[in-house]
Amino acid sequence: MSCDPRPIRVLAVDDHAILREGIAALVNAESDMKLVAEACDGREAIEQFRSNRPDVTLMDLQMPALNGIEAIIGIRTEFPNARIIVLTTYTGDVQVLRALKAGARAYVLKGEVHRDLLETIRAVHGGQKRIPPEVAAQLADHAAEEDLTSRELDVLRLIATGNANKEIACQLSIAEETVKSHVTNILAKLGANDRTHAVTIGLKRGIIEL
Repeated sequence: MSCDPRPIRVLAVDDHAILREGIAALVNAESDMKLVAEACDGREAIEQFRSNRPDVTLMDLQMPALNGIEAIIGIRTEFPNARIIVLTTYTGDVQVLRALKAGARAYVLKGEVHRDLLETIRAVHGGQKRIPPEVAAQLADHAAEEDLTSRELDVLRLIATGNANKEIACQLSIAEETVKSHVTNILAKLGANDRTHAVTIGLKRGIIEL
């Protein structure tokens, strides 16, 4: 419990009103913190941050208009010292890395909100960083892997939407043999058995989204 008489001022950003209500109930029940603002998408998050200057921001990743990672970048471009906690159902290691690179200081899984959120808010307000053990384990597992190139990502996205090599070649204006080469590289880098397995891995790890 903080000995600072001024409560930790919290901004909650999520496109689900029920989750924001739950966070408000949790936060406002504590004597050392207070929910000062809410936002339902990334654009509103940036506006509310400017208006309220919260001590800690809780940021969902998957939102309409402007996603959480774009909002984190937007906020921290203007306010480099902003302390942001990613709050998400998503454990994909690529999404975690993107959020941390954007400047997030902690990562709380929505399924663990009641257990972890308040302690994480206090820790981040105190200058610490927090990543759940299961997420940290995923990061460690994939740390040595080679990232997909931007062209390989394009190919994987098109595979995910049901395109054959010939169709991918046409859409990307490249030779079909080049597509086959990209697919071979994708399978090797992801440790996938086939195209379907590569898409499954890509979605699970947050490398691509549908």
